[in-house]
Amino acid sequence: MKDRIEPLSHELHELSRGLSRQIKLMEVCGTHTVSIFRSGIRSMLPEKLRLVSGPGCPVCVTAQRHIDAAIELAARPEVILATYGDMMRVPGRLGSLERLRATGARIKVVNSARTALELARRNPEKPVVFLGVGFETTAPATAATVLEAEHDGVENFSVLMCHKLVVPAMRALLEAGDVPLDGFLAPGHVSVIIGAGAYQPIVTEHARPVVVVGFEPEQVLKGLVALMRQVVEGRAAVENVYPAVVNETGNRVALELLDRVFVPADAPWRELGVIPKSGLDLRPTYQHFDALQRFGVELGEDEDHPLCRCGEVITGKADPTECPAFAEQCTPLNPIGPCMVSSEGTCAAWFKYNRAAMRAGEHS
Repeated sequence: MKDRIEPLSHELHELSRGLSRQIKLMEVCGTHTVSIFRSGIRSMLPEKLRLVSGPGCPVCVTAQRHIDAAIELAARPEVILATYGDMMRVPGRLGSLERLRATGARIKVVNSARTALELARRNPEKPVVFLGVGFETTAPATAATVLEAEHDGVENFSVLMCHKLVVPAMRALLEAGDVPLDGFLAPGHVSVIIGAGAYQPIVTEHARPVVVVGFEPEQVLKGLVALMRQVVEGRAAVENVYPAVVNETGNRVALELLDRVFVPADAPWRELGVIPKSGLDLRPTYQHFDALQRFGVELGEDEDHPLCRCGEVITGKADPTECPAFAEQCTPLNPIGPCMVSSEGTCAAWFKYNRAAMRAGEHS
């Protein structure tokens, strides 16, 4: 591995020679963030290359209003709420799902939407709400589950729709203009579904390069080299250095499922606000599976913790260490924001992998 990694690191340093400014690249995916920290890639980068995290952690981008809606639904004595484990400890205005479960609420951790549907089958007298969080990676499974529930007449199953789309968020970041970005490492898992060609609007409309990469250190470094080369040469194109897994057009079956069950909809994101056509809603044919409509729940306003800067972290505006609560009031044992909760959260990754380097810097 070392003999493949070192030449790529050396190439990055060579490409950075002569640059008159710092280049800022964003790894969109939370899994990339963790991989970069775990492998020590940051220590291999030239000074003129800065990596920042993006809005690719599904838990982190879920708006506070949806967290509060999930807690409101789970607090109803007749409801069983089914959720992925990472959502349990995300703080809302009235606590977290984990704390609510400790008081007796029926909240079940599941590993898929279909597991939530099976829970509904086993409890026909109880309404089961699945907290549908995630990007294009998990949304097709939710779509397939809705179709199965419709086909089998499982009337006590519904979904709290929180699914998001990646490319509209990338465009929103660039259109906001408050975070200068020179290029993107595109998320590998999402790209399997949507295809490398889905990122072409970032190139066409904003002249920013996008490189699709996998998650091994060598893959990530190859992507960084490809991005740096484009920036240095003044080019912008979509490149795919993950061709064994990602093709140009994506997964046809998964995309057809999304189109059959969902429609793009305006959606709220943490820090980014409401982004047009960046989320998924159920088509009219399937809206009887919408938990908000079924239970008459109104989404409120977002009220994030005043000390939490998670939104700034996932939009490249701040590093976790710039947050005064990081590693003090906010730790994995006592998180005040989702970036410290999620296994893909940037704050959690910095806390786990970067604190030793931070302490060394303090004493050097």
